[in-house]
Amino acid sequence: MAAFFRQVLDWHRLVPLTWARVVRESPQLGEGRKMAAALLHKLTTASSGGDLQELPCVGPVKYMKEPACRMNLVEKQRTPVDGRSLDVEKVASSLLDMGFSDAHINELLSVQFGANPQHLLDIISEFILLGLNPEPVYVALKKSPQLLKLSVMHVKKRSIYLRKLGLGEGKLKRVLHSYPEIFTMRQRDIDDIVRVLKEKCLFTAQQVTDTLHRCPGVLRVDPSELEYKFQYAYFRMGVKHLDIVRSQFLQYSITKIKQRHMYLERLGRYQTPDKKGQTQISNPLLKDIFRVSEAEFLARTAYSSFEEFEVFKKLLAREEDEMSDNGMSDDEGESLDEDEEDEE
Repeated sequence: MAAFFRQVLDWHRLVPLTWARVVRESPQLGEGRKMAAALLHKLTTASSGGDLQELPCVGPVKYMKEPACRMNLVEKQRTPVDGRSLDVEKVASSLLDMGFSDAHINELLSVQFGANPQHLLDIISEFILLGLNPEPVYVALKKSPQLLKLSVMHVKKRSIYLRKLGLGEGKLKRVLHSYPEIFTMRQRDIDDIVRVLKEKCLFTAQQVTDTLHRCPGVLRVDPSELEYKFQYAYFRMGVKHLDIVRSQFLQYSITKIKQRHMYLERLGRYQTPDKKGQTQISNPLLKDIFRVSEAEFLARTAYSSFEEFEVFKKLLAREEDEMSDNGMSDDEGESLDEDEEDEE
């Protein structure tokens, strides 16, 4: 009888402890209740004369450690997410202070290719230091997201170089809008264009700045083609340096230049000035030749029909093909004809 009372007392001390461990270590309430019920059933059996040493543990060691491991993983994942959220909020606040709208900020944060938001802020800050307003910076980054892949040091070096060319203090707005690749293109390619403008075309430093500012499309032109367009304007049409810059002549394709100029010339409405810069007729302004649509050019400058101009363009293309087959350009052919006339 004494042994029976000792076993009952042991059973009463074991029930609260076991129930606490079940509730604490069971991940789901349903499983905890089922496990507790099974355990109490065995404990009741033990109180009737069974052996307490045969009672199983609440759960295997692996099962007991799993919730703790899962909690550590959650903590590790939560920390960087929270840190990134704080970085995004900080960057958004800084962009808002710079003058960007909420819509612009959301768009910019969505095109950064998963990069660090702080890197986005550093790139934009460099553009703002160049004298740009938020709107052109937003347009440039939307048009050319590759700008966000650049390093901050690269942007700083390119900014210093553009300032030396005179494209700082707000003048870069048009360049960045028309050709944002000026930051991503190779440095030697920009040097080649600038070298042609200075050494081959003999533009002054200010004229080079104005050319890049007015028609940044020259940056995507092959240097040899750029030189040829200048020679055509200067020697063939008699256009001076200042007029070439002001009319944005170098941004037009050589095909368009030849078609409209030669058409007017054969109609007798354009004449190349002589060595003294004089002509027997009054030539139309360059803006009335190139800076207008084809319909306006034919109606107001050439005074001709669309059909006649189309026939001329086909004949001109055929003539150039024949000259290219003979290995001779039109300028070379005309210079040879002039030499033969001089000899006669």
